[in-house]
Amino acid sequence: QRRFLLTLGALLLIFGGGVAHAQAPKNIARVGILFVGGKDQPHLAAFKNALAERGYTEGKNIVFEYRYGEGRYDRLTDLADQLVRDHVDVIVTTSSVSAQAVRKATRTIPIVMTSGNPLEQGLAASLAQPGGNVTGLSLFVGDLSGKRVELLKEAFPDLTRVACLWSPREDPSTTAFRETERAAKAISMQLYSIELRSAADIDKGFATLPRSVNAVLVTMNPLVTLNSKKIVELALKHRLPGMYPTRQFAEEGGLLAYGPLISDLYRRAAIYVDKILNGAKPGDLPIEQPTKFEFLANLKTARQIGVTIPPNVLARADQVIR
Repeated sequence: QRRFLLTLGALLLIFGGGVAHAQAPKNIARVGILFVGGKDQPHLAAFKNALAERGYTEGKNIVFEYRYGEGRYDRLTDLADQLVRDHVDVIVTTSSVSAQAVRKATRTIPIVMTSGNPLEQGLAASLAQPGGNVTGLSLFVGDLSGKRVELLKEAFPDLTRVACLWSPREDPSTTAFRETERAAKAISMQLYSIELRSAADIDKGFATLPRSVNAVLVTMNPLVTLNSKKIVELALKHRLPGMYPTRQFAEEGGLLAYGPLISDLYRRAAIYVDKILNGAKPGDLPIEQPTKFEFLANLKTARQIGVTIPPNVLARADQVIR
């Protein structure tokens, strides 16, 4: 009987331990995402879909910790600190300012950028070998500025003075403005600078536009993205042709837009997250640049403000909104 009881006890331990192990939760990856804006994030789906394609199911083996700046840059430091205190496995940033805020909060948790200029911001030693805890996508917005000037001038050869909206609070936007200045100077086009430090500067900038300004060019930064609809509406109110940095502006009524395919950047960021969750070190993952760009023209807007986009420019557009 003693032997039977010992055998029964051993079996209970074996099977009991097996049951306990089967019921134990599996490791769940925790991914923090820091947005400058609010909850309306049209490109988040591309990020989550790319992770789903790699076997991640929300609530099963991955959870997302979202933090929203709601357009307030001063909140980013606190939100970054929250994610660090929550011990997430990796943090995704969606702008250069949020990447800087997270880097100040941690030098150990991997950071995946979806945009920004990590070299100018001191976030990486090089694109090929970042060396620290930051990797992902670099968005050299300055490199695209010359192309926007070129397309705008091709569409409207008689342009002489263009208002440029940019944010001196961000290194990439400053770089973009300088590149825009150089490109404009090369074709004898004058720039009228509108510096944006807050949303109020948008209204003020348009209200004080000189009559000599005959077009608007917008550089890419979170402030203009958050206020894209307002900027487009003000340009339309002043009947000014506009060149914008992303598809979002053209879909909201902007005349022309040229820039990277943002959803593709989010999709590629998911690949970085997957590699890191599987053991890769961010410092060893080369920082990549955009590979997909798009040029859009909005004919509805052209009719509304009474301008004509030449056929040769329309022929270059990836999409024409009619």
